[in-house]
Amino acid sequence: MAAKSFDVIVIGAGPGGYVAAIRGAQLGLSVAVVEREHMGGICLNWGCIPTKALLRSSEVFHLMHRAKEFGLSADSIGFDLDAVVKRSRGVAKQLNGGVGHLLKKNKVTVFMGQATLPAKGKVSVTTDSGTEELTAKSIILATGARARELPGLEADGDLVWTYKHALTPVRMPKKLLVIGSGAIGIEFASFYNTLGADTTVVEVMDRILPVEDAEISAFAKKAFEKQGMKILQKAAVKKLDRAKGKVTAHIEIGGKVETQEFDTVISAVGIVGNVEDLGLEALGVQIDRTHVVTDAYCRTAVDGLYAIGDIAGAPWLAHKASHEGVMVAELIAGGTPHPVKPESIAGCTYCYPQVASVGLTEAKAVEAGYDIKVGRFPFIGNGKAIALGEPEGMVKTIFDAKTGELLGAHMIGAEVTELIQGYVVGRQLETTEEDLMQTVFPHPTLSEMMHESVLDAFGKAIHF
Repeated sequence: MAAKSFDVIVIGAGPGGYVAAIRGAQLGLSVAVVEREHMGGICLNWGCIPTKALLRSSEVFHLMHRAKEFGLSADSIGFDLDAVVKRSRGVAKQLNGGVGHLLKKNKVTVFMGQATLPAKGKVSVTTDSGTEELTAKSIILATGARARELPGLEADGDLVWTYKHALTPVRMPKKLLVIGSGAIGIEFASFYNTLGADTTVVEVMDRILPVEDAEISAFAKKAFEKQGMKILQKAAVKKLDRAKGKVTAHIEIGGKVETQEFDTVISAVGIVGNVEDLGLEALGVQIDRTHVVTDAYCRTAVDGLYAIGDIAGAPWLAHKASHEGVMVAELIAGGTPHPVKPESIAGCTYCYPQVASVGLTEAKAVEAGYDIKVGRFPFIGNGKAIALGEPEGMVKTIFDAKTGELLGAHMIGAEVTELIQGYVVGRQLETTEEDLMQTVFPHPTLSEMMHESVLDAFGKAIHF
C-alpha cells in the first residue's frame, strides 16, 4: 500500500494542532491531522472550557446567596451536581463538534489513531481498521501533556482524583484536600469550596499561585481564607493512607508531619509532556524533563520536525499553543512570522476572585536589574466595581523608570481575565506609560482601574 503524502502532518488536534492545521490549509498546504482521542484536545474536552462552565455555575450559586445585598430574594438555594456537570460536558461537546466542522471546512484530512514517527518525514498511524502510512516534508508535534502523578499520590478515581475525575465527580466532596495551588488546583478548590466542601489546599512553595506576583498571591490567600478555605504553604503531602471512604494524608509542614482525614483528594501537581511511544529519541529529538527542546520558532533538532504547545514547555497555556501553531504553519508556507515571546503571554486563573497577569512580576523585574516604578489601584476606589458588588481586588502595574516601558501587569478581582488583554495589547505595541496615561478609558468601567494604576506608578492617581 502506497504511503499517503501531504505537505504537513500535525500530530494532535488540541488548541495547538488543530489551529496549525487550519492555518496551514488556509495557506494552500495539503494538511493531515492525527488525533488519538478528542478533537480540541485536553483544553476543550477536559481543561480550559469545561472547567470554566463549572466555575460559572459556582459563581452564579455564590451570587444567589448574596441576593439580599442586591435587593432580591432567593429561597431554598441549592444545586444538583449532576446537572452542573451535565451542562459542562454539553459545552465541551458542542465545541468538540465545532473543531471537527472547521477541519472539514478547511479540507484537512483527519486520521483518528495513534501516531509514531518511524523515520524522518514519515508518520505511521494505528487506527481501528489497521495502519496508515503517511509522509510529509514537515511534521508538527502537538501531543500536549497530561497530569503529573507523584509516587504514592496516584489517582484512583474514587478517593484520589486528577482534573478529569474532578470534572466528572462520582460524589460531592465533603472534606477535600487539593495538592498543588497552580491554576488547576486553585480553580477546583474554588469550585468545590463555593459549593460547600470543607477545602484544604497544600502548596510546596512559599506561597499559593507561585508563578504570580507575590502581592497578588498574598491577596488571593486572604480572599480564599475569608471564604473558609484552609491554605498550607511550604507544606508537602508525604503519603496517603487509603481506607473505605476516607484518606489519611500525612502532611509535612515546618519540619513536622501531621495527619488529617479527607474523603476526597485532588492531585494538581503539574504536568508531563506526552513524548513517549512516538519514536522521538531514535530520530534524534532532544527531550528535557518530558518536554521537546525547540528554538524560538518551535524547530526541533530534526530538520522539518516542529513541536508546539505543552509538549514544547512552559508556559503551558492553550493560547500559547494556538499562536505557535499559526507561526509554524506560516513558517512552513514560506512566511516570516515573529517568534512567540513567552513574556508577552497572559496567564489567567478563573477562581473567585479571578487572577490575571502578563510580563514580569515585581521581584523578577528587580532581579533583571530594572529600576522600577510600581502603581496600584484597589477595586474599592472604582465606581463600577462597587455597583457590581465586587469591591475586593487590585490592579498592579510595573514600569521601567528609565524608559517608561510596561514591564508587567498583575490583577486580582472580578473579570480581570477579560481586562488583562488591554495590557497585553499595550505590551505588543511597545506602549510607554505616556501612551497609557493619554488613553481615555470609558466610565463607568472596571478598566478605569487600569488607567489609575498606571497614573499611580507616576504619582498621578486621581481617585486614590
